[in-house]
Amino acid sequence: MKLQGVIRLIAVCPLLLSLGMPIAYGQPVADKPGLQENPYQEFSLGAIKPAGWLEEMLVRQKEGLSGNLDRLYPLVMGPTNGWLGGDGDQWERGPYWIDGLLPLAYILDDAELIAKVKPWIEWTLASQKENGYFGPDTDYENTIVGIQRNNCGDWWPKMVMLKVMQQYYSATGDKRVIDFMTKYFQYQLKTLPVYPLDHWTFWARYRGGDNLMSVYWLYNITGDDFLLDLGEIIYSQTFPFTQIFTSHNWWHTGSMHCVNLAHGMKTPLIYYQRHPEQKYVDAAKQGLKDINTFISGPHGVIIGDEALHGNNPTQGSELCTAVEMMFSLENMLQIAGDPDYASQIERIAFNALPTQISDNFMTRQYFQQINQVEISMCDRNFDTNHHGTTTCFGLLSGYPCCTSNMHQGWPKFVQNLFYKTNDGGIAALLYSPSQVKTEINGQQILIKEKTVYPFEETVRFQIYTDNPVCFPFHLRIPEWCTAPELHVNGKSIKLDKIKNGIAVIKRTWRNDDLVVLKLPMKIRLTEWYERSQSVERGPLVYALRLEEKWQWNDNVPANGRLGKGFWEVHTTSPWNYALIARDPAKMEEHYRVAVRTDVTSYPWNISGAPLEIRTKGKKIPDWNIYNGSAGPLPYSIPAGREIKTSEEDIVLIPYGCTTLRIAEFPILGKYVIK
Repeated sequence: MKLQGVIRLIAVCPLLLSLGMPIAYGQPVADKPGLQENPYQEFSLGAIKPAGWLEEMLVRQKEGLSGNLDRLYPLVMGPTNGWLGGDGDQWERGPYWIDGLLPLAYILDDAELIAKVKPWIEWTLASQKENGYFGPDTDYENTIVGIQRNNCGDWWPKMVMLKVMQQYYSATGDKRVIDFMTKYFQYQLKTLPVYPLDHWTFWARYRGGDNLMSVYWLYNITGDDFLLDLGEIIYSQTFPFTQIFTSHNWWHTGSMHCVNLAHGMKTPLIYYQRHPEQKYVDAAKQGLKDINTFISGPHGVIIGDEALHGNNPTQGSELCTAVEMMFSLENMLQIAGDPDYASQIERIAFNALPTQISDNFMTRQYFQQINQVEISMCDRNFDTNHHGTTTCFGLLSGYPCCTSNMHQGWPKFVQNLFYKTNDGGIAALLYSPSQVKTEINGQQILIKEKTVYPFEETVRFQIYTDNPVCFPFHLRIPEWCTAPELHVNGKSIKLDKIKNGIAVIKRTWRNDDLVVLKLPMKIRLTEWYERSQSVERGPLVYALRLEEKWQWNDNVPANGRLGKGFWEVHTTSPWNYALIARDPAKMEEHYRVAVRTDVTSYPWNISGAPLEIRTKGKKIPDWNIYNGSAGPLPYSIPAGREIKTSEEDIVLIPYGCTTLRIAEFPILGKYVIK
């Protein structure tokens, strides 16, 4: 697949690359005939390592819930789990945890975490029946007799475990995985016509794209033709996202579950690999556009609590939705090569994800709100409230699926910072402090990405190699950056007419070469619900800084399902401010950016926020708390309506650094975003 509109900055290269000779990467997954060649492919798990603040995030995961869930949630994640041979939970929760713990373990090269992962892998491999089926025995018995008991006999949790197996193979090269998946897919080929994806529960029908993704992954390794036939069956039984995304007002389907949509949004592009028709590319693109317009907000996450619930900033966004959207978008980026998907990943990762998990990674929210001025035990205007704990920070507050599934967000973000490219090079399409090790033309290559992005404008890539080596280096130019600058070893590289947001430097690289990409970030206002506006700069959304008072609440329901308690958060800070309309040409005069001289190892809280924006606002006296939330958002105040309160100085900090906030503001005045 060719990228259109790519700028190629070409230096003299050896004949080998000019002839299009392939580059070796150790154990690549090759695109075989029968599937469309993707512009980007993942490196082996463990080849990319985080640094700086991003490494701190993963270390906190290890020391928090991710590394200790078996101890803190033993009823489900302990030895009685069905995926360890016990008689306990046999559905998605165990596989969910390992789906995040495994990449965390191998990225950190952590022997303790790897030792926690291995029993799940070994039991799953050993559980496979002669006919190819795998999983808990009682699950198998329910499947044979065609009944559904306690969510057993469902295709869905096996899809999660297939993802786990893919990652395990990527990290270890264990060939047992290939035989295991081949046998299972042969079982599916025979069984799905009789027991389709939605035979036991509806989850697998919406999430069939995950199953299809694993089938195509295996096909690129083995080339077994039966896998292509199986792919057709799976796609035909999966919810028709391609048709839905190209229909009118599909987002009004209120019964659609938010996480199902997060899973399913990648389905058209997964199938596109087998059927490279433009309609699948267009469907995925239109689906994301509609999500961002009608059922999302500036934080980038589908709003659904739990069914789709419009784009009101006081409705909830589920944590599972955030991490599953990121995973879908990471796959979509590899297949389509569209940098808009990279921008959406960054929007979620740098805004929604850090705010919904506590600093010590020991608690999380089930739902977050864009305008969130109180976190308390309260039945809000959500589709589901789970005893009123859905916004509270806890181990099991809301619903436990997020306790199990939250762990994949940051490790898989690390795994997608760099890609192999179909022109024999390396791509950096998401930016964060990190490094990647690989081999090109027999030469070991190390690229270190030195930056505190998204909190600074400059990203530096230092290249280390014993001998000169030629390869193209792809860099994404975000759509919000209008004046990018690129230097190689201090020499300015001209960037002209970047149509698809990708610059490619194609040259012979030498040890200690330095690539410096500067992405100037300007203040911009974006329009959202009821003509409200959000303040953005670069990939970050900014929100009103509110003081936080955390209070422990052990007044849990008698059934004990929600654990031993949870955290509520309150503020004494005023929050009911409107922004004042400003001339778009003079934003920098009215929104003054202050940058800290240092960035702490953990920047994602109000005390560590590396940036703040100072501006003016006016209190709206009749905008008050309603049912535990900021009341209905006032329409942006039209010119002529008098607001008698005085202008005040207010401080905005990055959304991801907040717990309580206003991020969609009413606007006073006449300027309108076009």
